[in-house]
Amino acid sequence: MNSNDTVLDALSEVVDPEMGISVTELGLIYGVERKQGHVEVTMTLTSPGCPVAPEIMAAVHRAALSVEDVESVHVNLTFSPVWNPRIHATEDAQMELGVF
Repeated sequence: MNSNDTVLDALSEVVDPEMGISVTELGLIYGVERKQGHVEVTMTLTSPGCPVAPEIMAAVHRAALSVEDVESVHVNLTFSPVWNPRIHATEDAQMELGVF
Protein backbone atom coordinates (compact mmCIF):
# COMPACT_ATOMS: atom_id res chain seq x y z
CA MET A 1 0.00 0.00 0.00
CA ASN A 2 1.48 3.36 -0.95
CA SER A 3 1.56 6.27 1.49
CA ASN A 4 -1.41 8.06 -0.13
CA ASP A 5 -3.46 4.86 0.17
CA THR A 6 -2.72 4.79 3.89
CA VAL A 7 -4.16 8.28 4.25
CA LEU A 8 -7.18 7.42 2.07
CA ASP A 9 -7.79 4.37 4.23
CA ALA A 10 -7.90 6.62 7.31
CA LEU A 11 -10.21 9.07 5.52
CA SER A 12 -12.62 6.25 4.72
CA GLU A 13 -13.54 6.27 8.42
CA VAL A 14 -14.90 9.83 8.16
CA VAL A 15 -18.66 9.75 7.67
CA ASP A 16 -20.71 12.63 6.33
CA PRO A 17 -23.14 13.17 9.23
CA GLU A 18 -26.01 14.17 6.96
CA MET A 19 -25.63 11.33 4.46
CA GLY A 20 -24.34 8.60 6.77
CA ILE A 21 -21.79 7.56 4.11
CA SER A 22 -18.00 7.92 4.22
CA VAL A 23 -16.42 10.88 2.47
CA THR A 24 -14.38 8.52 0.30
CA GLU A 25 -17.46 6.54 -0.81
CA LEU A 26 -19.23 9.80 -1.60
CA GLY A 27 -16.25 10.88 -3.70
CA LEU A 28 -15.71 14.04 -1.68
CA ILE A 29 -11.95 13.47 -1.56
CA TYR A 30 -10.50 14.75 -4.83
CA GLY A 31 -6.85 14.20 -3.98
CA VAL A 32 -4.25 13.32 -1.38
CA GLU A 33 -0.60 14.30 -1.62
CA ARG A 34 1.86 13.14 0.99
CA LYS A 35 5.34 14.60 1.07
CA GLN A 36 7.47 13.44 3.95
CA GLY A 37 5.45 14.25 7.09
CA HIS A 38 2.99 16.65 5.45
CA VAL A 39 -0.33 15.74 3.80
CA GLU A 40 -2.42 17.93 1.49
CA VAL A 41 -6.04 16.79 1.14
CA THR A 42 -8.16 18.34 -1.58
CA MET A 43 -11.84 17.81 -0.99
CA THR A 44 -15.28 19.14 -1.74
CA LEU A 45 -18.66 19.05 -0.04
CA THR A 46 -22.05 17.90 -1.26
CA SER A 47 -23.06 21.55 -1.56
CA PRO A 48 -21.34 24.93 -1.10
CA GLY A 49 -23.76 25.78 1.73
CA CYS A 50 -23.18 22.52 3.60
CA PRO A 51 -24.09 23.25 7.24
CA VAL A 52 -21.67 20.65 8.61
CA ALA A 53 -18.67 21.78 6.52
CA PRO A 54 -16.46 22.69 9.51
CA GLU A 55 -17.26 19.37 11.20
CA ILE A 56 -16.43 17.30 8.11
CA MET A 57 -13.25 19.22 7.36
CA ALA A 58 -12.08 18.88 10.98
CA ALA A 59 -12.80 15.13 10.90
CA VAL A 60 -10.81 14.78 7.65
CA HIS A 61 -7.94 16.72 9.23
CA ARG A 62 -7.95 14.51 12.35
CA ALA A 63 -8.15 11.29 10.33
CA ALA A 64 -5.21 12.23 8.11
CA LEU A 65 -3.21 13.37 11.13
CA SER A 66 -3.81 9.99 12.80
CA VAL A 67 -1.75 8.19 10.12
CA GLU A 68 1.69 7.08 11.21
CA ASP A 69 4.48 9.54 10.30
CA VAL A 70 2.04 12.32 9.37
CA GLU A 71 3.07 15.45 11.23
CA SER A 72 0.92 18.10 9.55
CA VAL A 73 -2.20 18.26 7.40
CA HIS A 74 -3.78 20.95 5.29
CA VAL A 75 -7.31 20.49 3.97
CA ASN A 76 -8.01 22.38 0.75
CA LEU A 77 -11.68 22.94 0.00
CA THR A 78 -12.73 23.25 -3.63
CA PHE A 79 -15.98 23.31 -5.55
CA SER A 80 -14.37 22.72 -8.92
CA PRO A 81 -15.58 20.43 -10.20
CA VAL A 82 -18.93 20.65 -8.46
CA TRP A 83 -19.73 17.38 -6.67
CA ASN A 84 -22.17 15.14 -8.49
CA PRO A 85 -23.09 11.76 -6.96
CA ARG A 86 -23.52 10.21 -10.41
CA ILE A 87 -19.93 11.07 -11.26
CA HIS A 88 -18.02 11.06 -7.97
CA ALA A 89 -19.72 8.59 -5.63
CA THR A 90 -19.03 4.86 -5.72
CA GLU A 91 -21.74 2.54 -7.01
CA ASP A 92 -22.56 1.45 -3.45
CA ALA A 93 -22.96 5.07 -2.34
CA GLN A 94 -25.10 5.83 -5.39
CA MET A 95 -27.38 2.95 -4.48
CA GLU A 96 -27.65 4.21 -0.88
CA LEU A 97 -28.44 7.70 -2.17
CA GLY A 98 -30.98 6.33 -4.65
CA VAL A 99 -29.34 7.86 -7.72
CA PHE A 100 -29.03 4.62 -9.67
